[in-house]
Amino acid sequence: MTPKSLAAALTAGALVLSGLTASTAVAHRHAPPVKTPTAIGFGGAVASVDADATNIGLSVLRHGGNAVDAAVATAAALGVTEPYSAGIGGGGYFVYYSAKNHKVYTLDGRETAPATMPNNAFINPATGKPYNFFPELVTSGVSVGIPGTLATWDSALHNWGSLSLGKALQPAANLADRGFVIDQTFRNQTLDNKARFSAITPTAKLYLPGGDAPVVGSVFKNKDLAKTYELLGRKGPSAFYSGPIAHEIEKVVQTPPKAPGATLPVMPGYLTTADLAKYKVIKRDPTKVHYEGLDVYGMAPSSSGGTTVGEALNILAPQHLSKMSTPQALHTYLESSALAFADRAAYVGDPAYVNVPVKELLSRGFGAERSCLIDPDHALVKPLKAGSPDGSYSPCTPGVATTQRPDTEGLSTTHLVTADKWGNVVSYTLTIEQTGGSGILVPGRGFLLNNELTDFSAAYDPADPNRIQPGKRPRSSMSPTIVLRGGKPFLALGSPGGSTIITTVLQTLTNRLDRGMTLPEAIAAPRASQRNTATVTAEPPFIDAYGKDLAPYGHVLVPSGDALTSAAEIGAVAALEFLPGGGYLAAAEPKRRGGGAAGTVHQLWPN
Repeated sequence: MTPKSLAAALTAGALVLSGLTASTAVAHRHAPPVKTPTAIGFGGAVASVDADATNIGLSVLRHGGNAVDAAVATAAALGVTEPYSAGIGGGGYFVYYSAKNHKVYTLDGRETAPATMPNNAFINPATGKPYNFFPELVTSGVSVGIPGTLATWDSALHNWGSLSLGKALQPAANLADRGFVIDQTFRNQTLDNKARFSAITPTAKLYLPGGDAPVVGSVFKNKDLAKTYELLGRKGPSAFYSGPIAHEIEKVVQTPPKAPGATLPVMPGYLTTADLAKYKVIKRDPTKVHYEGLDVYGMAPSSSGGTTVGEALNILAPQHLSKMSTPQALHTYLESSALAFADRAAYVGDPAYVNVPVKELLSRGFGAERSCLIDPDHALVKPLKAGSPDGSYSPCTPGVATTQRPDTEGLSTTHLVTADKWGNVVSYTLTIEQTGGSGILVPGRGFLLNNELTDFSAAYDPADPNRIQPGKRPRSSMSPTIVLRGGKPFLALGSPGGSTIITTVLQTLTNRLDRGMTLPEAIAAPRASQRNTATVTAEPPFIDAYGKDLAPYGHVLVPSGDALTSAAEIGAVAALEFLPGGGYLAAAEPKRRGGGAAGTVHQLWPN
């Protein structure tokens, strides 16, 4: 098919964008790259939160790389431009569709707890009570898990890529060396973490030069990270997991370099070089549910994303959202999410330590049993009891009481999607947890370490599937998702946002599949998140649009946002849709987190 004929075939796709146009900017020396949140074209596509990262991924595709190569290169670039959300000091989940094998594969690159971590690690021995979560616990060596991101990149390239690790990292190394232009989001995130960053000497030196965050429009360079990427490209992951960087990570975790006069305790942690040397990425079977004629694939535990999104879709299937009014559909979406979250809390953890009933959680029978509990006219009283995924199901079976535990997942993460001209697809979510992770920068290496272990429940309970245990992977909500139609890719999507990742992915799917929205509209629509709590967390525009309609059902909507950041947004989606005729629609956020960046190899719209 020629570009001209493909353009004709995709005209309908362009028309459904409801007037969305590319963003524009007046060019000047220190203007950041233009972010285009929606693009249509062919030959491959990339979407992420950052224009530099998306452009690097597209460049890899244009030079013959495949979707896996582009995903690793894009992720490495996000480690430069989005260092408070991702990087080699963290972990994540990689979901890949192979066009050759017509199969979906996944990699679990989640961080793990050190071998010597006690189950009371989050308890202050002086008081017998949990440490204050923010800022003490999140800004500590105690919170640092063994990073899995670099091992994930290496494993993905080894299994499915065409580039070496060095070649995949080089564009990001160049970006770190020459620098990128600071935008308002980066400055805001730095200022939100000023108290934490200023307590740690190398972090303050890099991100608070002269005591202030980098100003908007300035060029920020991270030459230490550039050198680290180049070293890893030459020596491979061994330099990180058993070489000099491993010793430096151990030292900075066990003896955090506190700034003079810092009042934060910045407590030492347990991570050792032996822990790093033993780290392994795990290949897992993906989760899979059938919904509205589509096959929806996600990430199995240690993530709770695939099981919770999948269960919620099974709960929604008998309800037929597409036939409902908007208020009824939103009510039903919220109730399905609450039910699925009740089961997530009761049953999901690291499968190496917990017997997670994945098959039954994702069974149609269990979904139908839970779906029957939804009252079409009234919101159920929260928190809801968990169901019994035991293989024996009957309509409207009452649940079993479980303990509700505080949600401590950080909201900062990042997500990217890539596809190539051969039809391979990647949906990849990666993180360092809190915005800024632990706040601990490895001196001379240019990357922040995660605080992912705070995803464990703070208080040890033998009945809690997410209790602290040595060597365990904390439960995650990351939900990289790939949807197939007739065995071929149709959608790929994911989001940051802590436990709201699950509801963001679920709501975006239902917006697109059930509520008649285009993919860009489904992403831009205001969001609400019901995670089995008495109130519904909702973005202010959602409250404005639907608050009155949902009030009669008994839903109490409270504005999103918290005291830790200046944002009141839920999630930041990056997604792809495969169009008729072999084209791609790449879509990212138009506004959230400063807007995202989407592009295609041969772009037809906008041109």
